[in-house]
Amino acid sequence: MGARQPLTDELLSPSEVHSLTGTADPDQQEKVLSQDGIPYRRRGRRILVSRFHTREWLAGRPVAPSRGVNLALVK
Repeated sequence: MGARQPLTDELLSPSEVHSLTGTADPDQQEKVLSQDGIPYRRRGRRILVSRFHTREWLAGRPVAPSRGVNLALVK
């Protein structure tokens, strides 16, 4: 099994979220991300966005936030 990446490597930096959304205001960032269908989480004044979700959105693939493992499907 490979080494785990730190969570900070998976999340866009605040400046990258600013570049992606075109705004530094978290309220406007939320609006843009919601309109574009990019999953995110808000922590106070910080918007957290996954690099994976951003890459999928850029590739034109539908992006849905992970809900974890569905144990009902495990046999």
